[in-house]
Amino acid sequence: MSLQEIMAGLQQKMNADPTKMAGVTATYQFNLSGDGGGSYNVVFNDGTAQINEGVADNPNIIISMEAADFQDLVSGKLDAMGAFMTGKLKVEGDMSLAMRLQALFG
Repeated sequence: MSLQEIMAGLQQKMNADPTKMAGVTATYQFNLSGDGGGSYNVVFNDGTAQINEGVADNPNIIISMEAADFQDLVSGKLDAMGAFMTGKLKVEGDMSLAMRLQALFG
């Protein structure tokens, strides 16, 4: 599955249950390196999510990782906390947003 297909699926999943994002107004920047990688940003606006290809102007949080690790994270094969602790997932910015990420994608 391509990264674009994964992102499209995530957007559908996130918008299917807006209660998980209620009250969240933030921009997440994902910088995914390696084969099939790219830059994406997710804009949450109190119950809705919009995923865009490219780099956001002023993200609240920047998440950097290998594209393959991101695919494992989204599919549930990789634990977010474990990825962070082992350096597979790097976070810059608002750490509280990072903690909400798994619930938002789940």
